[in-house]
Amino acid sequence: MSVSSVSKNRVNTAKRSRDREITGDDVALIAQFIERIWAELGLADHTLASYRADLSGFSCWLGERGMSLAGADRGALQDYLAARAQSGYKPRSTARLISALRHFYRQLLREGRIEADPTLLVDAPKLPRGLPKALGEAEIEALLHAPPDTPLGQRDRAMLELMYACGLRVSELVGIAASQVNLRQGVLRITGKGGKERLVPLGEEAAHWLALYIEQARPALLKGGHSPALFVSARRAPITRQMFWTLVRKHAAAVGIAAGRVSPHVLRHSFATHLLNHGADLRALQLMLGHSSLSTTQIYTLVAKEGLKRLHARHHPRG
Repeated sequence: MSVSSVSKNRVNTAKRSRDREITGDDVALIAQFIERIWAELGLADHTLASYRADLSGFSCWLGERGMSLAGADRGALQDYLAARAQSGYKPRSTARLISALRHFYRQLLREGRIEADPTLLVDAPKLPRGLPKALGEAEIEALLHAPPDTPLGQRDRAMLELMYACGLRVSELVGIAASQVNLRQGVLRITGKGGKERLVPLGEEAAHWLALYIEQARPALLKGGHSPALFVSARRAPITRQMFWTLVRKHAAAVGIAAGRVSPHVLRHSFATHLLNHGADLRALQLMLGHSSLSTTQIYTLVAKEGLKRLHARHHPRG
């Protein structure tokens, strides 16, 4: 089957899923699950939306066969996964589906609505673990100096400095309230995944540009108005993830960094990689990044090793 045929088949399958209706019982189960998992894990809105779509798709497929989510067994799940594979769904999409179903059926099992979890012994596809992409230190310096000396430019500079100095997730950056900044102590109080709070040091440069933004640019952008958000637009609205993505790309293009090499998350990766390159402790880096597991942070040690290999190959006479 050609790539175009696979893509067309997948689109048609998705369209048929949208055209079918889910039974009332499944609608209620999915809604209860989404509400419960939001309360327990504090997942992001886009993750919850993906889980809802995955469960709805499985429910539609089951409905065609006279089954419901609560009545599905392992055989039905395996048949559904096989059908998705034939329709051209990628392994990453299937892995997310299985994650959603595991959470869903474990909840039903705890509540006594089912007697057995159909996701047991169902393996998720193995995904290649790509190394995080980071910019070089000279490229970061160029990017940080790209915004002009205007109220909007001062805001952009402060945001870029914070992303790089603190290793923030983009959702954490745009979600910072003005009350979470303590310039006197030089720290930010960040609310991360699952509602977990952590204190992150600013550093002198980031603190300088943030103070400049708060004292000069922010009042100019608010035009006498008020906002709980730290970073605001010219219309006095909080900066969104999409707006920050756009401004990162704009400033990167201005200094000759290709669009495909930069994103808000690349700044977070650059923060972690550069700290390790300069001898930072892995456990301290874990705390600053807000990782719940040290194994998640350890991926950056591989990035640092790859950088050393390239350095050796480029400069050693026998490289």
